[in-house]
Amino acid sequence: MYPLSTLHFVVDWGDQERGTTSFSEVSGLTLEAEVIEYRGGADLQFSTHKQPGLRKFSNVTLKRGIAPAEAGNGLFQWYNSITVGAVERRDVSISLLNEVSEPVMTWKIKAAWPVKLEGPGLKSTGTDVAIESLEFACEGIEIETR
Repeated sequence: MYPLSTLHFVVDWGDQERGTTSFSEVSGLTLEAEVIEYRGGADLQFSTHKQPGLRKFSNVTLKRGIAPAEAGNGLFQWYNSITVGAVERRDVSISLLNEVSEPVMTWKIKAAWPVKLEGPGLKSTGTDVAIESLEFACEGIEIETR
């Protein structure tokens, strides 16, 4: 057993035309539980007790290089679904793969919808890859291991 590297993963963002798409970076896979502190009425120690509160899930960001063949890739159409008043919620899965491209761990993001689509920073003197990013909110993240 050894730790896996972060460079071998696949993202399925639910686009019927494209299915699985190559992204160069994923961030925001954060699950958190609020902490509720309380003191019992008969507690003379003046100490607090803690219990779990609401679960929270951070926004997830996907980044990838723009390729001419992917000009009509569907990310912009998905983002535009919020402007017409019909938010299209999708389940997104992100799988970390082992050396033989088998999923070892999968994050299942539930009911995701785009909140931010960012194009590349353009500079005439630069040679960097043009990167687009999509940030989306979600209603839950589940983790599956194999």
